[in-house]
Amino acid sequence: MRYVVWAIRIVLALLVFGFFHYTLPQRDIVRIVETEIRRIDFGENSIFWAAPDTGNATTAGSSRDVRFINTVRPNGDVMVYRNEDTGWGWPPYFKLDSSNLQTEAADLVSTQANPQWVVMTHYGWRTEFLSAFPNAVAVRPVDSPDVRLIPWFNIIFLTVLAGFVLWLWRLWDRFKERRIEPIVDDITIAIDHADRQADSLKERFWAWIGRRTGRK
Repeated sequence: MRYVVWAIRIVLALLVFGFFHYTLPQRDIVRIVETEIRRIDFGENSIFWAAPDTGNATTAGSSRDVRFINTVRPNGDVMVYRNEDTGWGWPPYFKLDSSNLQTEAADLVSTQANPQWVVMTHYGWRTEFLSAFPNAVAVRPVDSPDVRLIPWFNIIFLTVLAGFVLWLWRLWDRFKERRIEPIVDDITIAIDHADRQADSLKERFWAWIGRRTGRK
């Protein structure tokens, strides 16, 4: 049973880690090589795509145009980002300017001979098996691919979240100590008292049986 409990804990921990890793912003240093618009047919991977751009028709469909930003990392690896509005939905980036971002990205296109490195802020995963792409939310130029990026937002957010969870845990611990544990103690005492009474009645019953048997 202990292994089952630990397995459940590990699965829950992985789910929480995956949720935050997908949702929280990440930043990559890349070189933009092209921007384009593709017609995408949605299937089982539709969960990894955002809704239509804010202000457009929201009728569900099996395909629509999606903006893409094609990039190359400093080590030569290719990374492709989609560029979709998040609107007022989840995750709460409130991104409403995908058209502007596409224009900014197009203006930063560069060649290998004369590279313009940029910091691409995004969320999500690149999964070739599921044809899933991270969603770009911001782009800004940098002078060098060696610039150091510190995820201050993630650090502050996770620190505040950890503090909030710890506060809730202590609040629950105090509530349990003041409210639940006394009730459990009273129930335990009542059960022990009932057991003692049952034992006493059983002893008296067998003693009566013994007396009756001895008379016979």
